Amino acid sequence: MCLGQIGNLLPHVALSANLAQHLIPAWGLSAAEGGLLASGYAFGYMLAVPVLTTLTDRIDARLVLLCGSIVSGLATIAFGLFAVGFWSGVAIWSLAGLGFAGAYMPGLKALTDRLPAGDASRAVTLYTSSFSLGVGLSFLVAQLVADHWGWRAAFVLTGIGPVVMAVVCLAMEGRRPEPKPGRLLDFKPVFANREALGYIFGYGAHCFELYGVRTWLVGFWTYVIAHQGAPSWMSAVVVSFVFAVVSMPASILGNEAALKFGRHRAITVVMIASAAVAVLIGLNVGAPGWAVAFLLLAYGLTVPADSGALTAGTSAAASREHRGATLALHSTVGFGLSAAGAWGTGVALDFAGGPQSAAGWMLAFIVLAAGISMGPLALLWARVGETKSAIPVK
Repeated sequence: MCLGQIGNLLPHVALSANLAQHLIPAWGLSAAEGGLLASGYAFGYMLAVPVLTTLTDRIDARLVLLCGSIVSGLATIAFGLFAVGFWSGVAIWSLAGLGFAGAYMPGLKALTDRLPAGDASRAVTLYTSSFSLGVGLSFLVAQLVADHWGWRAAFVLTGIGPVVMAVVCLAMEGRRPEPKPGRLLDFKPVFANREALGYIFGYGAHCFELYGVRTWLVGFWTYVIAHQGAPSWMSAVVVSFVFAVVSMPASILGNEAALKFGRHRAITVVMIASAAVAVLIGLNVGAPGWAVAFLLLAYGLTVPADSGALTAGTSAAASREHRGATLALHSTVGFGLSAAGAWGTGVALDFAGGPQSAAGWMLAFIVLAAGISMGPLALLWARVGETKSAIPVK
């Protein structure tokens, strides 16, 4: 499943990897328009995931995963072949996000449905952590192919990646869930679960920061190279790949810390640290390239360190009969705020002078810090609610 997910993620940041250097200049886009173009993926995901993930409470998640993987790959190839500007790009990239909505959380559901309860936490963390390796390879392949054969070839080639998950699905044994009464999109039990909501809203804050920085990472490092300089080996390809790949051990270690010290405590510490690093990067945009690279490496560790613990927390807090609906809301909130993160950082860049302005990048990182700072507040809200509900009424 982890190998299949890496294949599914090969198209994931193909657009972000080529946004600043290829698509914005070719189509004459502003930073805000570039952010909207990238957020189309998250927007398509957000629209489809409530239906597709909740559907896994009714049918075998393997079937949803198979169809979603195929749509994601075909839409990515279509972007490379047919996208000619902002509107066609948004439409096709949103379709790719819609396909991924059938591939990520349904994949998690297909995995957890086939595991004993005691194996779930670490398995979920390994699955979510392999996301980072897939994103790293997406950054790497998309940029290398675009540099040699053009950005259209990058989309066509990365669009082949989901074939790996299709093979995994065909090899997986069938597993039909127990029949569920009631409506398909019934989120009332999820909204009544305050513990799960705390993790869901925290995940939203995490996704705002994560998607915001992934969308603009290549553009930011391109700015650093142009203004502060950096060693020749420290290219945008290398920096973006390393930033993504270090996320995998960071997420695994973050979940281990959550198991040892408590999820709320560990996640809160990570989120506060991530906000602090984002502010430091914003205040040191004009520092030497090696110093900015060091801060980005630290940021690459703090941004994903809460991911596995948040998703494992949501899965653990969900009742078994409503796990699909709970994961659906988890993804809907997460990718809805992912879209806001990509667009919001683009707006901040335009407002403060654009991608060639130090003030623009400073404001962009401050926006990212503000977004992740909402996570600890969400967890505090959930804990206070649990405490109040535990107090007997006299």
